[in-house]
Amino acid sequence: MECHKCKSQGQSCRKKSGGLAFFRKRQQSLDVEVSSSPPIALVGMPNVGKSVLFNALTGIYVTVSNYPGTTVEVSRGLVQIGEQSITVIDTPGMYSLLPISEEEKVARDLLLIEPVAAVIHVVDAKNLGRMLPLTFQLIEAALPVLLAVNMMDEAHNWGLDLRQDVLEMELGIPVVCMAAALNQGIDELKHRIMPFLPVQPAMIPA
Repeated sequence: MECHKCKSQGQSCRKKSGGLAFFRKRQQSLDVEVSSSPPIALVGMPNVGKSVLFNALTGIYVTVSNYPGTTVEVSRGLVQIGEQSITVIDTPGMYSLLPISEEEKVARDLLLIEPVAAVIHVVDAKNLGRMLPLTFQLIEAALPVLLAVNMMDEAHNWGLDLRQDVLEMELGIPVVCMAAALNQGIDELKHRIMPFLPVQPAMIPA
């Protein structure tokens, strides 16, 4: 069986079967460890660093499958937040909750049909004004939204700054400033996600 990378490049796979068996084993272990809590969904326009953030949260062992009834691929992985291992879904890029493509329809259905513990809207700090309309749509849809303002390092290079506290007050949702490619803001993001997660029942001593 060819690996995904080789297949996409039209090359024959030269990996040994042992490596594939190890990968399958890790995938199975993820399925066992997954929490019963609703997943966290990453949403955002293309080219905002959403997949970079997904990889930073979940590592390299993820599952990729087509959304039922479509050819659109959706990636799922696990992130450790506190004592919980929560599923993270990397949704297809979207510009609006009013879909004009199959990818956007899949992303919308993942948000509005499937239960989610939190929706992390990833935006490019350099183009915040162009991306906030989707934030407003997510808030108006009564979704549990957290805004992740990514690429802050590039924004600073452009001489731009962001008053995080003011933006939080105006939007009424948590805001995290980060640079996922530099692994900056990941810990703060996990901390801000915790209030969205269901409270796990405490262990009662026998």
